[in-house]
Amino acid sequence: MPERGSESTSQPVDDAAGTPDNSSGTPDSSDTPANPLLTQAAPGEEALAGYDDERPARALSGWVLRAVDVAAALIAVFSLYQVFFPLAAGRQYALMLFLACVLPLVFLCYRATARRRNAGRPDNPGPADWVLAAASLVVALYPALTGYDAFLDRQGLLSPADLVAGGVLLVLVLEACRRTTGWVLPAACLLALAYSYYGGLLPQNWAIAHQGLNADEIINGLYNDASGFYGVPLSVAASYIVLFALYAAVLDLSGAGRFFIDLSFAAFGRSRTAPGRTVTLSGFLLGTVSGSGAATTVSLGSVTWPILRRAGYPAENAGGMLAAAGIGAILSPPTLGAAAFIIAEYLRVSYLQVLLWAIVPTLLYYLGILLAVEIDARRHGTSAVTVREPGAPGPWRILGRYGYHLLSLVVIVVFLALDIPPFTAVVYAIGIQLVLSFLDKRNALTPKRLFQALAFGLRSVLAVAAVCAAAGIITSTIAKTGLGLQLASILVGAARAVTDNPTGVLVVTVVLAAIAVSALGLAVPVTASFIIAWVIVGPALTDLGVAPPEAAMFIFYFAVLSEVTPPTALAAVAASAITGGKVIPTMWQAAKYTLPAFLVPFAFVLTDNGAALLTEGSAVTVLWTTLVASAAVAALAVVTGGWLVDRAGLVERALCLPAALLLLYLAPATIISGFALLACAVMIHLVIRARRGSDVRQVGEGL
Repeated sequence: MPERGSESTSQPVDDAAGTPDNSSGTPDSSDTPANPLLTQAAPGEEALAGYDDERPARALSGWVLRAVDVAAALIAVFSLYQVFFPLAAGRQYALMLFLACVLPLVFLCYRATARRRNAGRPDNPGPADWVLAAASLVVALYPALTGYDAFLDRQGLLSPADLVAGGVLLVLVLEACRRTTGWVLPAACLLALAYSYYGGLLPQNWAIAHQGLNADEIINGLYNDASGFYGVPLSVAASYIVLFALYAAVLDLSGAGRFFIDLSFAAFGRSRTAPGRTVTLSGFLLGTVSGSGAATTVSLGSVTWPILRRAGYPAENAGGMLAAAGIGAILSPPTLGAAAFIIAEYLRVSYLQVLLWAIVPTLLYYLGILLAVEIDARRHGTSAVTVREPGAPGPWRILGRYGYHLLSLVVIVVFLALDIPPFTAVVYAIGIQLVLSFLDKRNALTPKRLFQALAFGLRSVLAVAAVCAAAGIITSTIAKTGLGLQLASILVGAARAVTDNPTGVLVVTVVLAAIAVSALGLAVPVTASFIIAWVIVGPALTDLGVAPPEAAMFIFYFAVLSEVTPPTALAAVAASAITGGKVIPTMWQAAKYTLPAFLVPFAFVLTDNGAALLTEGSAVTVLWTTLVASAAVAALAVVTGGWLVDRAGLVERALCLPAALLLLYLAPATIISGFALLACAVMIHLVIRARRGSDVRQVGEGL
């Protein structure tokens, strides 16, 4: 699923007014939600509109919009058709057609610069955009137009025309990636290309030196090989991601997103923690529709921020909470983010297996948020707020009336359990959701609304497809030059320079890997971050004895969590735009809420029992490791929130930090030590609290 900023499956926002743009397949504003609160305008809309203005996606209009939507809907239908009737020419041919379909749309749907749009000026593509779109169509289709079999036969011996077409496609892929994600990933691709070409000029005693590839070899590897542009990343985008994006659009347009928010509002009554709990539950449920951190944050914040403000949450704390809940969309089964599909493909496991790996970490993630919510409500002295208006339907009534939206999600999981491929399962889920949508006339997927869902779903994949095609440049370079193994060796060597102890080497390597993945994630989307890190950091971890599943999930979590890490946290930026809070403090608050999620992945790779947190092991082992990790998360919540029974002092927090680290190591000795430190912190806190209460009483008696 798309997962960063412009890679969003959320409703597009009109640049001029900050309101949903129904021209791109979103629900009509006349639809009336079940919960009266959802009809109220969010006070942060002006800020949200300003945030969205900076995004490069165009607000198309007129015949251009209609033409793009028709093309997108046809590509979506072709993608669905491919599930049951794959092309006889094979996978690489299908990927060529997919790239030829989506690349021109990128140039039509995304601006060359992320300028502010003048509300009075059209935002349709100009002549240069049409030329680039036409050129990308021609060069992407070139192998098919000139004879696909003959083109493959020329592998390694490309003709001058082949090289020109491949070179032009390379430039266009880089430009498409720049338009959708900025300069960082294209710059990394250019650096990889320069390394491929000039690697032979490096001093040969350098570990990363190689013979050097000529231009013919580079273009051949990218254009006429089952890697490069047409490698695993684009294959995943053309199969898993596009289908799940279509499913998310169908869910959203059939009213599922509104149902999830209504259910969350109805689940909690009047209390000072009800707003925070509502945000957390809504974020989890909306993740099944979005799969995008920033998109879920925007959807969630525009509805819940007024309630958080009434309760008394500071803007920065509320923004951090919204960003943390939104990021859960990428971490939560059954959809996860786009990188999860790539994990399944790289490790040659079923997508259901990846979902199982994600269950316990997701529970721990949301436990950390819930504990932080409880603590913040007390620290900030928030007021009791009714999140469900009088007369609004209760949770059981909403569930009984609209609970059918959950059926298609259940179908996906059941089909995966029956070893039905995920792309087949999701198509059946789309069909089921289509039929069920007619149970609510307001959200019935009539032919017009189904067309909107298909068009919007496909358009939401454009940025991901551009990223995946560009990421293929880096993975091809790493594979053909051996750079991945060399960098992995350098990473492990740096750890061994610090210590010779095998356990110490693993610890230092893991810390360096976490820093590297987090830094990479600050600059590039989650999908690209995972792909690049997997081919570099993955070998370093596996060489030290870490199992591939643990290594993959470790990299995945740190790639995802970069969305709430200063200074570029997109989800926090989106949240601050809604709440009006300061951006950097909002980022730090989001990092506070997600701190447990940063530390739990270390247990995957550093401890013998860490695999149980990925449900690898017996049920008993999974249970006790989950309970111990939950205690560690609670200890971390004390550290970041500064609260136990009452406001926690420096001593209690100082004891809880090593307690959490010891508990997360999941070894008997460290668990005993961790619980002992935690018990000491609680006892000291209770003694200090009792003395404080006694002092207050004595002062009162003296008065």
